[in-house]
Amino acid sequence: MKATIITIGDEILIGQIVDTNSNYLANYLDKLGFEMVEILSISDSELAIKEAMNRQLNRVDLVVITGGLGPTKDDLTKQVFCDFFEDVLVENTAVLAHVKQMIENLFKRPMSEINQKQALVPSKATVLFNQLGTAPGMLLKKEQTHYVSLPGVPFEMKGIVEHVLTPILKEQFTLRFNVHKTSVVYGIGESLLAEYLTDWEEALPADVQLAYLPSRGRVRLRLSSTGEDKLKIENRLNRIIAAIPPLVKEHIRAYEDLSRSDVVIEKLKAEGKTIACAESCTGGRLAVLFSAKEGASAYFKGGVVSYATQAKEEVLGVKKETITDYSVVSSQVACEMAEQARQKFHSDYAVSTTGNAGPTKGDSAVEVGTVYVGISSSKGTYAVKYELGQPREQVIERTISRALELVYNEILKK
Repeated sequence: MKATIITIGDEILIGQIVDTNSNYLANYLDKLGFEMVEILSISDSELAIKEAMNRQLNRVDLVVITGGLGPTKDDLTKQVFCDFFEDVLVENTAVLAHVKQMIENLFKRPMSEINQKQALVPSKATVLFNQLGTAPGMLLKKEQTHYVSLPGVPFEMKGIVEHVLTPILKEQFTLRFNVHKTSVVYGIGESLLAEYLTDWEEALPADVQLAYLPSRGRVRLRLSSTGEDKLKIENRLNRIIAAIPPLVKEHIRAYEDLSRSDVVIEKLKAEGKTIACAESCTGGRLAVLFSAKEGASAYFKGGVVSYATQAKEEVLGVKKETITDYSVVSSQVACEMAEQARQKFHSDYAVSTTGNAGPTKGDSAVEVGTVYVGISSSKGTYAVKYELGQPREQVIERTISRALELVYNEILKK
């Protein structure tokens, strides 16, 4: 079964907001078993909506549209649906009661005429009840294509999809399983990785697809296949992954589509260890990554953003003579930063970053793009120097990647 996603909103087209709805829906529909054909973002105009809906007619089985539902004049989707399906708007009593309850009980104000319009839906539509908001979703079919309209507010859209729309889709469509298996490879570039995997890749069955998904510091290998027996497909893909050459397998850090920080976090949790950080050039981004997950206090003790030289001395306790003798961007300072962080936070591991991210030099004469990452644990303390070039954002991102890889390798040491 094929599907297309359409998001409506000028705010998306001008870059005012990021379209997270399409990302969520594509992932969700793929897991349900749909084959994604297209994702479109269109303007808030009747012509754009009509053209997009017409284009998908009999081209796909399901069209999911988000946005353009609401009480204001620029919310056009319901009227366009009426024109497209040759229908009229009628008042839905259940939706009206829900809107009235929300407005009067939750927002503590009388319901206005404009709020009441939220209860108007096309007469032929299957109403997708919105428990978390006032704009209901709608489902209608024209010829061979089902059209679903959902509110653009992400948490409302997700609530309808997961609790109302999914049972309907499972009932109306015969869905197959799309299975993906991802291996996250660190330390080997995409072209070299492809060279190492030539024989393995050529031996892949015709119905198994391989994708190389490179990003800074890692490449994700994604194997995909589709069928009716999910367990059979998963076992088959697992056997293929097990046959990856040892030269590559030793660089695999995870067998799930995890971020760089997630790989390290999962390793810390598995080992029952804790970490702290002392950051300069990365400006607290490592601490954000470590603390973003629920339950982070189990493995993350804390961090210090000692951006200025004075902060390194007064807050972290780096010796002034170390900075004077070796400069603020040096292996010696990186080591002291990591050691101090580990002691102050009583953690098993600590990581530090200090460098000239650019575009101009700071309190050190070292070249722009020079970075030191320090690691401290019960096994010892050391720092690694990197020359990461420019621009500034690249230096910071690469520093984070190198730091996470060093932490991971340190945890592996026995």
